[in-house]
Amino acid sequence: MLKALVTDVDGTITDRRRRINTGAIEAIRVLVDAGIEVVLASGNTVCFMDGLCRMIGTDGTIISENGGVYRRGYGGTLHIPGNQDICLETFEVIREHFAGEGVELELFSARYRYADVAFARNVDPDDVRGVVHAHCLPAEVLDTGFAIHLQDPAVSKGTALRSLAEEMGLLPDDILAIGDSENDINMLEAAGVGVAVANALDPTRSAADWVSREAYGEGFLESVKKYYPDLLSR
Repeated sequence: MLKALVTDVDGTITDRRRRINTGAIEAIRVLVDAGIEVVLASGNTVCFMDGLCRMIGTDGTIISENGGVYRRGYGGTLHIPGNQDICLETFEVIREHFAGEGVELELFSARYRYADVAFARNVDPDDVRGVVHAHCLPAEVLDTGFAIHLQDPAVSKGTALRSLAEEMGLLPDDILAIGDSENDINMLEAAGVGVAVANALDPTRSAADWVSREAYGEGFLESVKKYYPDLLSR
Protein backbone atom coordinates (compact mmCIF):
# COMPACT_ATOMS: atom_id res chain seq x y z
CA MET A 1 0.00 0.00 0.00
CA LEU A 2 1.18 3.51 -0.78
CA LYS A 3 2.27 5.08 2.50
CA ALA A 4 1.52 8.74 1.79
CA LEU A 5 -0.71 10.94 -0.32
CA VAL A 6 0.28 14.37 -1.62
CA THR A 7 -2.62 16.24 -3.14
CA ASP A 8 -3.09 19.56 -4.82
CA VAL A 9 -5.95 21.71 -3.51
CA ASP A 10 -7.53 24.08 -6.06
CA GLY A 11 -9.06 22.16 -8.95
CA THR A 12 -8.25 18.80 -7.37
CA ILE A 13 -10.19 18.60 -4.10
CA THR A 14 -12.27 21.65 -5.04
CA ASP A 15 -14.53 22.53 -7.94
CA ARG A 16 -13.79 25.32 -10.40
CA ARG A 17 -15.27 27.82 -7.93
CA ARG A 18 -12.85 26.66 -5.17
CA ARG A 19 -15.57 24.92 -3.14
CA ILE A 20 -14.10 21.90 -1.37
CA ASN A 21 -15.70 18.54 -2.14
CA THR A 22 -17.06 17.17 1.13
CA GLY A 23 -16.47 13.60 0.00
CA ALA A 24 -12.81 14.43 -0.53
CA ILE A 25 -12.60 15.72 3.04
CA GLU A 26 -14.15 12.53 4.38
CA ALA A 27 -11.75 10.40 2.33
CA ILE A 28 -8.72 12.34 3.61
CA ARG A 29 -9.89 11.83 7.18
CA VAL A 30 -10.25 8.09 6.59
CA LEU A 31 -6.68 7.94 5.29
CA VAL A 32 -5.32 10.02 8.18
CA ASP A 33 -7.09 7.82 10.73
CA ALA A 34 -5.60 4.74 9.03
CA GLY A 35 -2.08 6.12 9.41
CA ILE A 36 -1.57 7.31 5.83
CA GLU A 37 0.44 10.54 5.69
CA VAL A 38 -1.60 13.19 3.86
CA VAL A 39 0.18 16.29 2.54
CA LEU A 40 -1.69 19.25 1.08
CA ALA A 41 0.26 20.89 -1.76
CA SER A 42 -0.69 24.26 -3.19
CA GLY A 43 0.39 27.62 -4.50
CA ASN A 44 -1.39 29.15 -1.52
CA THR A 45 0.31 30.76 1.49
CA VAL A 46 1.37 28.95 4.66
CA CYS A 47 -1.29 30.69 6.77
CA PHE A 48 -3.99 29.63 4.30
CA MET A 49 -2.69 26.07 4.30
CA ASP A 50 -2.55 25.93 8.10
CA GLY A 51 -6.21 26.87 8.36
CA LEU A 52 -7.13 24.34 5.70
CA CYS A 53 -5.19 21.55 7.41
CA ARG A 54 -6.86 22.31 10.74
CA MET A 55 -10.34 22.22 9.25
CA ILE A 56 -9.78 19.08 7.19
CA GLY A 57 -7.90 17.26 9.94
CA THR A 58 -4.37 16.57 8.69
CA ASP A 59 -1.20 16.88 10.78
CA GLY A 60 -0.10 20.16 9.15
CA THR A 61 2.44 18.75 6.71
CA ILE A 62 2.31 21.06 3.71
CA ILE A 63 3.85 22.08 0.43
CA SER A 64 3.12 25.78 -0.03
CA GLU A 65 3.84 28.36 -2.72
CA ASN A 66 4.26 25.58 -5.29
CA GLY A 67 7.21 24.04 -3.48
CA GLY A 68 8.92 27.26 -2.49
CA VAL A 69 7.97 26.48 1.11
CA TYR A 70 7.36 23.15 2.87
CA ARG A 71 7.02 21.83 6.41
CA ARG A 72 6.59 18.50 8.21
CA GLY A 73 3.76 18.88 10.76
CA TYR A 74 2.57 22.02 12.49
CA GLY A 75 5.61 22.11 14.78
CA GLY A 76 8.18 21.32 12.11
CA THR A 77 10.80 23.62 10.65
CA LEU A 78 9.47 25.87 7.91
CA HIS A 79 11.82 25.27 4.99
CA ILE A 80 12.02 28.05 2.38
CA PRO A 81 14.17 26.82 -0.52
CA GLY A 82 12.59 29.25 -2.97
CA ASN A 83 14.39 32.53 -3.72
CA GLN A 84 11.75 35.26 -3.58
CA ASP A 85 14.18 38.00 -4.60
CA ILE A 86 14.30 36.80 -8.21
CA CYS A 87 10.50 36.63 -8.25
CA LEU A 88 10.18 40.20 -7.00
CA GLU A 89 12.76 41.37 -9.53
CA THR A 90 10.82 39.67 -12.30
CA PHE A 91 7.50 41.04 -11.11
CA GLU A 92 8.69 44.64 -11.21
CA VAL A 93 9.57 44.37 -14.89
CA ILE A 94 6.24 42.67 -15.65
CA ARG A 95 4.33 45.28 -13.65
CA GLU A 96 5.99 48.13 -15.52
CA HIS A 97 5.28 46.46 -18.86
CA PHE A 98 1.56 46.08 -18.24
CA ALA A 99 1.28 49.48 -16.56
CA GLY A 100 2.46 50.90 -19.88
CA GLU A 101 -0.55 49.20 -21.44
CA GLY A 102 -2.88 50.63 -18.81
CA VAL A 103 -3.27 47.38 -16.89
CA GLU A 104 -2.71 47.21 -13.14
CA LEU A 105 -1.66 43.86 -11.72
CA GLU A 106 -3.32 42.69 -8.49
CA LEU A 107 -0.97 40.92 -6.09
CA PHE A 108 -2.34 38.05 -4.00
CA SER A 109 -1.39 37.83 -0.30
CA ALA A 110 1.97 39.52 -0.87
CA ARG A 111 2.72 40.14 2.81
CA TYR A 112 2.22 36.45 3.65
CA ARG A 113 4.43 34.98 0.94
CA TYR A 114 7.99 33.83 1.59
CA ALA A 115 9.17 32.37 -1.71
CA ASP A 116 7.07 33.39 -4.71
CA VAL A 117 4.88 36.15 -6.14
CA ALA A 118 1.26 35.56 -7.15
CA PHE A 119 -1.12 37.87 -8.99
CA ALA A 120 -4.55 37.84 -10.63
CA ARG A 121 -5.17 36.38 -14.07
CA ASN A 122 -6.37 39.67 -15.55
CA VAL A 123 -3.62 39.36 -18.16
CA ASP A 124 -2.82 36.46 -20.47
CA PRO A 125 -0.26 34.13 -18.84
CA ASP A 126 1.39 33.64 -22.24
CA ASP A 127 1.86 37.41 -22.52
CA VAL A 128 3.54 37.33 -19.10
CA ARG A 129 5.82 34.55 -20.31
CA GLY A 130 6.61 36.67 -23.35
CA VAL A 131 7.75 39.56 -21.15
CA VAL A 132 9.90 37.23 -19.05
CA HIS A 133 11.49 35.73 -22.18
CA ALA A 134 12.06 39.09 -23.86
CA HIS A 135 13.87 40.50 -20.83
CA CYS A 136 15.68 37.24 -19.89
CA LEU A 137 14.18 37.44 -16.41
CA PRO A 138 15.18 34.83 -13.82
CA ALA A 139 11.79 33.63 -12.50
CA GLU A 140 9.55 30.96 -14.00
CA VAL A 141 5.90 31.70 -14.82
CA LEU A 142 3.28 29.21 -13.60
CA ASP A 143 -0.40 29.41 -14.46
CA THR A 144 -2.48 27.42 -11.97
CA GLY A 145 -5.77 28.42 -13.54
CA PHE A 146 -6.55 30.39 -10.39
CA ALA A 147 -3.54 32.74 -10.30
CA ILE A 148 -0.29 33.51 -12.10
CA HIS A 149 2.79 32.69 -10.03
CA LEU A 150 6.41 33.73 -10.41
CA GLN A 151 8.61 30.95 -9.11
CA ASP A 152 12.26 30.19 -8.49
CA PRO A 153 13.02 27.65 -11.27
CA ALA A 154 15.07 25.57 -8.83
CA VAL A 155 12.00 24.60 -6.77
CA SER A 156 8.69 22.91 -7.48
CA LYS A 157 6.11 20.74 -5.80
CA GLY A 158 8.24 17.83 -6.99
CA THR A 159 11.42 19.00 -5.23
CA ALA A 160 9.40 19.61 -2.05
CA LEU A 161 7.84 16.15 -2.30
CA ARG A 162 11.28 14.54 -2.44
CA SER A 163 12.51 16.59 0.53
CA LEU A 164 9.43 15.77 2.60
CA ALA A 165 9.69 12.10 1.72
CA GLU A 166 13.18 12.07 3.20
CA GLU A 167 11.96 13.81 6.37
CA MET A 168 9.14 11.29 6.69
CA GLY A 169 11.50 8.36 6.23
CA LEU A 170 9.85 7.39 2.95
CA LEU A 171 10.90 6.98 -0.64
CA PRO A 172 9.14 8.99 -3.35
CA ASP A 173 7.98 5.61 -4.68
CA ASP A 174 5.91 5.22 -1.49
CA ILE A 175 3.81 8.28 -2.39
CA LEU A 176 0.63 8.83 -4.39
CA ALA A 177 0.32 12.34 -5.85
CA ILE A 178 -2.86 13.81 -7.33
CA GLY A 179 -3.19 17.09 -9.23
CA ASP A 180 -4.65 18.98 -12.17
CA SER A 181 -2.49 21.92 -13.25
CA GLU A 182 0.91 22.66 -14.76
CA ASN A 183 2.36 23.32 -11.31
CA ASP A 184 1.54 19.70 -10.43
CA ILE A 185 3.51 18.08 -13.25
CA ASN A 186 6.83 17.76 -11.39
CA MET A 187 4.97 16.42 -8.35
CA LEU A 188 3.24 13.70 -10.38
CA GLU A 189 6.54 12.76 -11.99
CA ALA A 190 8.37 12.63 -8.64
CA ALA A 191 5.83 10.39 -6.89
CA GLY A 192 5.66 6.63 -7.12
CA VAL A 193 2.19 7.00 -8.63
CA GLY A 194 0.99 10.23 -10.23
CA VAL A 195 -2.70 10.77 -10.92
CA ALA A 196 -4.42 13.57 -12.83
CA VAL A 197 -8.09 14.33 -12.32
CA ALA A 198 -10.20 14.54 -15.49
CA ASN A 199 -10.21 18.34 -15.62
CA ALA A 200 -6.40 18.41 -15.77
CA LEU A 201 -4.57 20.14 -18.59
CA ASP A 202 -3.13 17.90 -21.33
CA PRO A 203 0.54 18.24 -20.17
CA THR A 204 -0.51 17.25 -16.66
CA ARG A 205 -2.50 14.29 -17.96
CA SER A 206 0.53 13.19 -20.00
CA ALA A 207 2.72 13.27 -16.88
CA ALA A 208 0.30 11.08 -14.92
CA ASP A 209 0.32 7.31 -14.54
CA TRP A 210 -3.48 7.32 -14.48
CA VAL A 211 -6.25 9.82 -15.22
CA SER A 212 -9.57 9.70 -13.39
CA ARG A 213 -12.87 9.58 -15.26
CA GLU A 214 -14.42 12.16 -12.93
CA ALA A 215 -13.32 15.78 -12.61
CA TYR A 216 -12.34 17.97 -9.66
CA GLY A 217 -13.16 16.62 -6.19
CA GLU A 218 -15.08 13.66 -7.57
CA GLY A 219 -11.99 12.70 -9.53
CA PHE A 220 -9.90 12.92 -6.37
CA LEU A 221 -12.36 10.66 -4.57
CA GLU A 222 -12.34 8.17 -7.47
CA SER A 223 -8.53 8.14 -7.37
CA VAL A 224 -8.10 7.46 -3.68
CA LYS A 225 -10.72 4.71 -3.86
CA LYS A 226 -8.70 3.12 -6.68
CA TYR A 227 -5.39 3.18 -4.79
CA TYR A 228 -6.72 2.58 -1.27
CA PRO A 229 -9.57 0.15 -1.96
CA ASP A 230 -9.35 -1.57 1.42
CA LEU A 231 -9.79 1.74 3.25
CA LEU A 232 -12.33 3.32 0.93
CA SER A 233 -14.40 0.41 -0.32
CA ARG A 234 -17.81 2.06 -0.04
